[in-house]
Amino acid sequence: MPEPVPAAKQEGQEPGATELSGLFVEKPAQEVVAVAGSDITFIAKVDSTTLARKPTMKWLKGKWLDLGSKAGKHMQFKETYDRNTKIYTYEMKIVKVVPGDAGGYRCEVTAKDKCDSSTFEITVEAAQQEQQADILSAFKRADAGEDEGDLDFSALLKAAKKKRPEKEEPQIDVWELLKNAHPSEYEKIAFEYGITDLRGMLKRLKKMNVQPKHCEAFLKRLESCYSVEKGKKIVLRCEVVDPDIQVTWLKNGQEIKPSAKYVMEANGNVRTLTINKTTLADDAAYECVVGEDKCFTEVFVKEPPVTITKLMDDYHVVVGERVEFEIEVSEEGAHVMWFFEDQELHKDVDSKFRFKKDGRKHTLIIQEATLDDIGMYHAWTNGGHTKGELEVEEKELEVLQDIADLTVKAADQAVFKCEVSDEKVTGKWFKDGVEVKPSDRHKMSHIGRFHKLVINDVKPEDAGDYTFVPDGYALSLSAKLNFLEIKIDYVPRQDPPKIHLDTTGNMVSQNTIIVVAGNKLRLDVEITGEPAPTVVWSKGDKQITENEGRVRVETTKEISSFVIEGAERDDEGNYTIIVTNPVGEDKAVLFVKIVDVPDPPENIKCQSVGEDCATIVWDVPKFDGGAPIKGYLMERKKKGSSRWTKLNFDVYESTTYEAKRMIEGIFYEMRVFAVNSIGLSQPSLNSKPFMPIAPTSEPTRLTVHDVTDTTCSLKWLAPERIGAGGLDGYIIEYCKDGDTEWKAANQEPCERQWYVVRDLPVGEKVNFRVVAVNMAGRSPPATLQQPVTIREIVEHPKIRLPRELRTKYIRKVGDKINLTIPFQGKPRPVANWYKDGQPVDPKIINVRNSNVDSILFIRSAEREHSGKYELVLQIENLEDRATIDIRVVEKPGPPRNVRVTDVWGFNAALEWDTPTDDGNCEILGYTIQKADMKTQEWFTIYEHNKRTHCTASDLIMGNEYMFRVYSENICGLSEEPRMSKNKATIAKTGLVHKQNPYKEKEMSCVPKFTQPLLDRSVVAGYSTAISCSVKGFPKPKIVWMKNRMIIGEDPKYLMQNNQGVLTLNIRKPSTFDGGKYSCMAVNDLGKDEVECKLDVRVYTEQQDKK
Repeated sequence: MPEPVPAAKQEGQEPGATELSGLFVEKPAQEVVAVAGSDITFIAKVDSTTLARKPTMKWLKGKWLDLGSKAGKHMQFKETYDRNTKIYTYEMKIVKVVPGDAGGYRCEVTAKDKCDSSTFEITVEAAQQEQQADILSAFKRADAGEDEGDLDFSALLKAAKKKRPEKEEPQIDVWELLKNAHPSEYEKIAFEYGITDLRGMLKRLKKMNVQPKHCEAFLKRLESCYSVEKGKKIVLRCEVVDPDIQVTWLKNGQEIKPSAKYVMEANGNVRTLTINKTTLADDAAYECVVGEDKCFTEVFVKEPPVTITKLMDDYHVVVGERVEFEIEVSEEGAHVMWFFEDQELHKDVDSKFRFKKDGRKHTLIIQEATLDDIGMYHAWTNGGHTKGELEVEEKELEVLQDIADLTVKAADQAVFKCEVSDEKVTGKWFKDGVEVKPSDRHKMSHIGRFHKLVINDVKPEDAGDYTFVPDGYALSLSAKLNFLEIKIDYVPRQDPPKIHLDTTGNMVSQNTIIVVAGNKLRLDVEITGEPAPTVVWSKGDKQITENEGRVRVETTKEISSFVIEGAERDDEGNYTIIVTNPVGEDKAVLFVKIVDVPDPPENIKCQSVGEDCATIVWDVPKFDGGAPIKGYLMERKKKGSSRWTKLNFDVYESTTYEAKRMIEGIFYEMRVFAVNSIGLSQPSLNSKPFMPIAPTSEPTRLTVHDVTDTTCSLKWLAPERIGAGGLDGYIIEYCKDGDTEWKAANQEPCERQWYVVRDLPVGEKVNFRVVAVNMAGRSPPATLQQPVTIREIVEHPKIRLPRELRTKYIRKVGDKINLTIPFQGKPRPVANWYKDGQPVDPKIINVRNSNVDSILFIRSAEREHSGKYELVLQIENLEDRATIDIRVVEKPGPPRNVRVTDVWGFNAALEWDTPTDDGNCEILGYTIQKADMKTQEWFTIYEHNKRTHCTASDLIMGNEYMFRVYSENICGLSEEPRMSKNKATIAKTGLVHKQNPYKEKEMSCVPKFTQPLLDRSVVAGYSTAISCSVKGFPKPKIVWMKNRMIIGEDPKYLMQNNQGVLTLNIRKPSTFDGGKYSCMAVNDLGKDEVECKLDVRVYTEQQDKK
């Protein structure tokens, strides 16, 4: 992390006068005075508009102590973000300030390579009502987090306080006691005077201006303090003068014994104490004692940040349901802060929120959710954050069993019964709009979900419309009570039997009775006849004779009752009742229909997914429960979670549902309930896990790149939005204009962003579109706005002649000529090359043509290849031409007719004619050399002479000179010079010496080596030379050879000739330079040759040792 660089503080400058400019918009006040026991809050604001990532804030005390590990009841930290202003607000709150909180603080913010900090000072003053003696109460553990204030000795001091007489005692200075006491007595003094934070007092004691004693026992003392993370190892190190002396280590004044946790080592003058696996108990003061001398240090143990290992789930509930937000953290006993939106939740007596801790599990409980609880809930630790959303909907009451109409006789009992979905709902009964009050005859009851109205001793005035109205719901259930009057007529003594069926109540149609599975069916059938008839009940061919059990028949004189306890699906069917007496017989058939909750839906599966939604389909239940399916209820959960979230509270009728508000990239599971008039089915099997992933957006900038008679080349760019599903490739589709059937041009997705659609009909208008494909499916198509006509577009031929070929193209003899001429045109142009108006000979010049260029290639250029080359590009009757002037050049021939035209004084005038062969290019100049007839050594007097004449000056009197001239062009000097036809003699002036006749001695001789070459052995990498000497006249020509190969102008070799002494220098030879070297001297009279062997060896270290 980059360290902030504070501005230098000048002498005499007021505290806080230096302002740091940077990331802070608002800084904490630089000097704050707080009263002990009060709360204090510091606020810092950071502007993030110019930052690339979220800034990191640290609150520090002193220079190093990170307060983030001290978060708890005493120190609280909060962070908020304003999306509109993009400003982060950081707060540090100190609850119930104690004197131990006094000191210097610093808030430091970092963001990538940017950093800023602000310092401030806290001064703590005691409350006015406190006496001076209360200063000792300040030394409670201020940094103990949730254990703050618990580390006291009050229980041990109670007895001492009761026995102490109430009289004024002289004031005792505890500071002086501690300064003069031995460390082993610190605990005794702390217990006697009620000090609860001995370490805090020792810390303050160190800051007092006490003159340290001069110490000669330590070479190097312990550091003033050490910091270590909880669970890590720390080493305390010091150096003593005497390497053989024994030291003693103390912790809070108590001697430390060696153990697996505390390892003490002595290595020469160095003494170390190693503390393994540090805990909060190791946060203490340590001493190293040597005789009467000692050195002190303090160890601070920092707790690691608490992370959240299990995140919070979202909840979707109805009003009144219980909600439990549960998380898991990395450490037991960690402090977790709960927030609702931006408001912190506290454990108050009147609060609706309850907090639960179970090891590493922390739970926020809302007993009964209301609409006011809708929002986002947050859980914060000092090292993590999670959030969950709570959605609350109004509860809807569902009628599970409606009230049935009743027909009763006088003095009988009438029972109205209904069942609703919520057992806590209360309600009122009304008769003809007037509320029914409880009385001796009217009894009202509410047991669970059932509500009953019982009317005893029914009277004619009880007939009417009865209504049940649930409290708090716009719902009412109504039924009618019919009073049955019984008329007594004269009946003969003998009467045939008669069955009187009641068509009201449970009968939905004539002779059909509907019973809810699990309910009780009691069918009372009135029987008349004299004498009393015999009653027989049967189901199908099986007679029912039992008068006890689940299915039974109860018969009295006038009523036969058929009873089914806990109706089951197998009880459904036709039931027959037959009554007989001597007079006759009567028969009735009843159909009992058993209705139940439906079976669960089947084959739950995800049909398609989107960015935050998914389409779920399922099959209807195999059995609808005997009642039509009203609809379905859906639930979903995240994979691996056990918390199901309801997706709808109103019954959904279709078997296709689109679930929304999901998170892309997270696996979900779904289940479905079926609902009929009886109730809710069991949940279906969970669907296979699915992940909401959206297809990409459509490809962009679709264009036509090229069209031929059968193909069309398309190009496009990638979609603007790809998402978590990635991009697998592209599908290209086409259809004829006016047609609606699209055909895929490629079966497998194409990964590149261009494609050539082939085998298209010539002359047809075709539409094209491109679709991006990923695991979520196809994207919207990118379609060309207009159809494309499949026909080759005639494009005029055009030659793109490179700039360097627009002027004369010059190459030397033997060079390679490779010309690439790009062109364009459609259809493919025909390219032909001509030289000087004639087609080029393919045996001499190679030509290769492609769709976009033509290449002319000559492997080795000759003079005859020079000329004007013309490229002709033709498309039907259209053509384009380009001409290239190629000139192949070489060195020129020597000048002609070199002659001395005049001699005067020490000067000679020369003239010559231009060479016959100029090398196929312009002559750039001439080089003129002179030679004294005595020495015959040539010296250059002019270079790059433009004219065909010159004057040779500074000639020596009495000498005779001959001249030679080289011609020069861009290839260099001519191979041979032209010698002057005559010589220039510089005559002597003044005295004339008459020479005696002198016969010139014949000096000519054959070349002969006077000193041969000697064999040599050299080390690779070190330059060397071989030498020999030769004589001969005329001056011989020297040729050096290696392995009989002439050594040319190789820069590795340097050949010298100094008055017949020949030297060949070889620069840094390698093993490949070894071999036979020879030197040959040649003149007009003959030649001579010498040779030697050169051995190049590799240097090794063994040779150096020898």
